[in-house]
Amino acid sequence: MSDEFSSFSKRSNLDNDDFYLNEDGYIIFTEKYHLKRGYCCKSGCKHCPYGFDNKTNLINKPKK
Repeated sequence: MSDEFSSFSKRSNLDNDDFYLNEDGYIIFTEKYHLKRGYCCKSGCKHCPYGFDNKTNLINKPKK
């Protein structure tokens, strides 16, 4: 882990299970992180628990 990434996680108060690095080195936020944040950012996140559809720009409430 680079020093730059270490300081990112310290500044943001992230838990280790709030994110992971993909094979390209990008930070991927988990469903747990999104729920903890409390709202949808409408960025088409991979683990969005709010049901945002990047193609329609609509939030489809997940079926329970």
